Amino acid sequence: MLIDDEEHIRFAASQALELAGYRVRAFERAEPALEVLDAHWPGPVISDIRMPGIDGMRFLQRARAIDPDLPVIPITGHGDVSTAVEAMREGAYDFIEKPFAVED
Repeated sequence: MLIDDEEHIRFAASQALELAGYRVRAFERAEPALEVLDAHWPGPVISDIRMPGIDGMRFLQRARAIDPDLPVIPITGHGDVSTAVEAMREGAYDFIEKPFAVED
């Protein structure tokens, strides 16, 4: 599962993962992703941090409430140490700063 509100990043990341052999279910927002996420989700979740509506940190909390063992990897183009530490404390599997972010 890939969640990113920026269409070009969602497309590029989905394509890269698919070329690497992964099946990707991509979402523009966290809300529809949470509707399909359950304790039997078959793979990791990659989620942007800065999104409208439910942001990536809140998504991480809600996803881990559904499945505490689910590997959730927050990504952001606006990362800092405190955000990374917060994500790891919330149970993130990893934290990635995307080098191709577009400034708001």
